[in-house]
Amino acid sequence: MKLWDKGITIDKKIEEFTVGNDREIDMHIATYDIQASLAHAKMLKEINIISAEELQQLAAGLEVLQLQLDSNTFVIESQFEDVHSKIEFELTKMYGDVGKKMHTARSRNDQVLVALQLFYKDHLKIIKEHTHIFFKTLLQLADTHKEALLPGYTHLQVAMPSSFGLWFSAYAELLIDDVYLLDAALQTVDQNPLGSAAGYGSSFPINRTLTTHELGFTTLKYNVVAAQMSRGKSERTVAMAFGSLCNTLSRFAMDICLYMSQNFNFISFPDALTTGSSIMPHKKNPDVFELIRGKCNKIQALYTEMLLITNNLPSGYHRDYQLLKEHMITAFEDVKGILEIFNHTIQQIQVKEIDLNDEKYQYLFTVDSINNLVVKGISFREAYQEIGKQVQEGTYTSANSKKHTHEGSIHNLCLNEIRVKFPH
Repeated sequence: MKLWDKGITIDKKIEEFTVGNDREIDMHIATYDIQASLAHAKMLKEINIISAEELQQLAAGLEVLQLQLDSNTFVIESQFEDVHSKIEFELTKMYGDVGKKMHTARSRNDQVLVALQLFYKDHLKIIKEHTHIFFKTLLQLADTHKEALLPGYTHLQVAMPSSFGLWFSAYAELLIDDVYLLDAALQTVDQNPLGSAAGYGSSFPINRTLTTHELGFTTLKYNVVAAQMSRGKSERTVAMAFGSLCNTLSRFAMDICLYMSQNFNFISFPDALTTGSSIMPHKKNPDVFELIRGKCNKIQALYTEMLLITNNLPSGYHRDYQLLKEHMITAFEDVKGILEIFNHTIQQIQVKEIDLNDEKYQYLFTVDSINNLVVKGISFREAYQEIGKQVQEGTYTSANSKKHTHEGSIHNLCLNEIRVKFPH
């Protein structure tokens, strides 16, 4: 069954190519099409297209289909093009002509659009919740390890002393910037497109304010052409937010891989969280963090994909939009999975004590040595030159600098201030 079927036999190869794997993908948005269909039916009753009895029948039928979804017995068989045709078929089978009235004043275009908007809206909230959980975990780790010294690096060269507290809380605060973009994406998709039909509205006196309220949208997309053109733009906006979040997670995962290596040896994890080598029995590989890094980098490419599929399309609907669904929905699932596994593993991190007597750290406290001279009244430039000279001559020692600088790193954590910043 196809919603656009006019009795014409379609070439089998054309049908397979145009339908693609929509049946499988549409299972992710089936519950949202049911929600939108119920809201649409209530609106049709409001404008006297269907009766109160017919609305009651449609509502009962949609509830049956939702129960099938909840029990994993809902199936989109091969004779159906998508979830929308499947739902209309089932309602027609249950209630005859009443089911056929369901499509009045809407198009498959705005059915897909509103279902996707509802999916994006719900799942952006879930991802924001997972991000907040991860954020709180990082702040807890920052507080726990605020006194643990961590050498800071610039240009991958030993630079200045830092602390594990600063490291954990730095990534926590970066997550706040990512949530700003998630909120922007959420605001973008929180606009009801239902009623735009094929992109040019309906001649029926529909009540779009009613469906906006029923579906829990904050507002509606008033211009029906703009509503259809939002498809693609919504995906690009969400993909941009995901890219920002995944950039933070990818960099954090890279730090972990680096710090776990024997050359750094700053951190470790329980054996149960690492993998081994088939020929080297000593290996403890950070595979989970390498996969997080790889998955995050893949998701960062999603924005470019969304842009190239939709760039320069003229106004109105185009079948190109069908290609947006699969990778967008997959990205939502991947981001949730990444946040969950990252939060699970990072809680079990083992922070090691750094041996400051190691030769490679002999110049870690040069800046603090300069500052000590400045406190004694020497100008910064003269102090810099003096310490630089000691380094060149091999006479520099940092024994009197370590405690002062370490405490300075701890005092700069500002955990409470960071905690308050998180958007709710």
